[in-house]
Amino acid sequence: MVTDFLSAEFFALIGIGFLAQIVDGALGMAFGVVSTSAMLAIGMPPAHASAIVHTAEIFTTGASAASHIHHRNVDWRLVKRLGVAGVLGAILGAWLLSNVDSAVMRPFVNAYLLALGAFILIKSLRIPVGRDAPAPWVSPVGFVAGFLDASGGGGWGPVTTSTLIGSGHAPRTTVGSVNSTEFFVTIAAATTFFIELGVSPWRELLALIIGGVLAAPLGGYVVKYIPARTLMILVGLLVVTLALWQFARLFRLL
Repeated sequence: MVTDFLSAEFFALIGIGFLAQIVDGALGMAFGVVSTSAMLAIGMPPAHASAIVHTAEIFTTGASAASHIHHRNVDWRLVKRLGVAGVLGAILGAWLLSNVDSAVMRPFVNAYLLALGAFILIKSLRIPVGRDAPAPWVSPVGFVAGFLDASGGGGWGPVTTSTLIGSGHAPRTTVGSVNSTEFFVTIAAATTFFIELGVSPWRELLALIIGGVLAAPLGGYVVKYIPARTLMILVGLLVVTLALWQFARLFRLL
């Protein structure tokens, strides 16, 4: 019984959770995308995969938020603007994924992220970053990101972090604020999934939680000491890579 529980797959998921959270904590994105892809790879339905990841993220985002708050990486004005809209979008997205096939949205999301990632890379080489106050369109971005994250199994970080940094918000406080806000968005999505689908498979859930929580304290430290322009370039590269990878998966399915 113990041997079946502590399988190679279990430890692999711990490793996936750890690596995904290191990237997410440092760059403000990728835990959902990486973890959901792993769940799908072992044959789990998309709605259940997203439910497990969002439930795990309650713990990982909570730990990550605590780390960023401790290192003073959080702009609470951004958290307020993103949070309310993000929660509403997550509830709608989770309900939709639980009841409707949302695969048709993927190509459009990937095209957006690919273009945005390229824009960030170009801007990081030419334009200094640093906006003093949140832009007026932060709330709509939060709503769209929360919706895409819950309905597609990932996307909160890529959409919010990419858009905010691309518009001139400082990378360090953007990553810290996005990670902190994600805690509330994740609770909304996970609660909706629980109402619609019931309890998530706990073995896979526990593995992601263990890996993510172990890695969460490191993200706040890493983002505090990486130079802003370097962090911006890394974000751009990550967004482009994720978008191209998702396109490659889509074309293989076709």
